[in-house]
Amino acid sequence: MPRKLTAAASFASIALCLGLVSFPAAAQQDEIASTSEERVNQLIVFGDDPCPKSSPDEITVCARKDESERYRIPESLRGIDQPTSEAWTNKVQAYETVGAFGTLSCSPVGAGGSLGCTQRLIDAAYAEKENSSEVKFSELIQQEREKRLSTIDSDSAEQQAKVEEAEKAYFEQRKRQEAEQDAAAQADGTAPAPLSE
Repeated sequence: MPRKLTAAASFASIALCLGLVSFPAAAQQDEIASTSEERVNQLIVFGDDPCPKSSPDEITVCARKDESERYRIPESLRGIDQPTSEAWTNKVQAYETVGAFGTLSCSPVGAGGSLGCTQRLIDAAYAEKENSSEVKFSELIQQEREKRLSTIDSDSAEQQAKVEEAEKAYFEQRKRQEAEQDAAAQADGTAPAPLSE
C-alpha cells in the first residue's frame, strides 16, 4: 500500500511540474499571437469631427457622415414595419410557397424541411448586404492597408541606402586602418600584423 501511495505521489508531482513548465510557453505564444495581429478601430464621424490617427499596430478607419445624421435613427432602422407598407409582390410570393414542403423547403413538414432555413437566411443576409446603404468598413480597411503597403517600397529602399552607406564607411575605415598599420610596420621594419575582426 505505501508503494502505491508513493508511486501515485510521484506521478502527481511529475504531472504538476510538466503543467508548470508549459504555462510560460503558452503565455509566450499568446504574447506573440497578440503582437502579430493587427487591430482595426472602426469609427463613424459626423461633420467636420477629426478622425483619430492610426498607430503602427492599429488601423483606424473613419466613415464620415453629414452633421445632420448625428442624432438621427440609423437609416437601416427608419423603415415602417406595418403590413400596409409591404409590397404586393411579397404577398403573392408568400401565397406561392403555401404548398412548398419537403427537403430544403424551410418548413416543419416533410423530411429535411428545416434544412432550407439556413440557405434562406444566408440568401437574405447576402441580399441585405448588397442592397445596404450602410458604411462598408471592409472596403475602408482594405484602402487603409493599401495605403500602408504603398510606402513599404520607398521605406525599404531608404533603409537599404542607409545600410549600404554604413557598410561603405566601415570598409573605408578598415582600409585606412590597414594602410596606417602597413605604413607603421614599414617605418619600424617589421612585418604587418593581421587585422583582427
